[in-house]
Amino acid sequence: MKIVEIKNIIRKDVPIYYKRFYKGILVIELMEKPQEIPIEFIIEHKPTGALEITVTFSHEIDYPLVPLLKEVKSHITELDATRLLPP
Repeated sequence: MKIVEIKNIIRKDVPIYYKRFYKGILVIELMEKPQEIPIEFIIEHKPTGALEITVTFSHEIDYPLVPLLKEVKSHITELDATRLLPP
């Protein structure tokens, strides 16, 4: 499993300043076949300064969920750190 990208990322406009809501399309390669999966994710800033990322998939994926979530959260953290997410 390899994460290629998250494309068409759109930020939802919500009045909660410490949570950012996004939706997009996750492109992954499973057994060398690309798959596109619609996802929604939330980046929440905790009072301690830590970030908590919550990811929701719109349909089931034929891959173990725990390693996939770990990789997706890592990819989102990298996008956020490099400021590639919409403001």
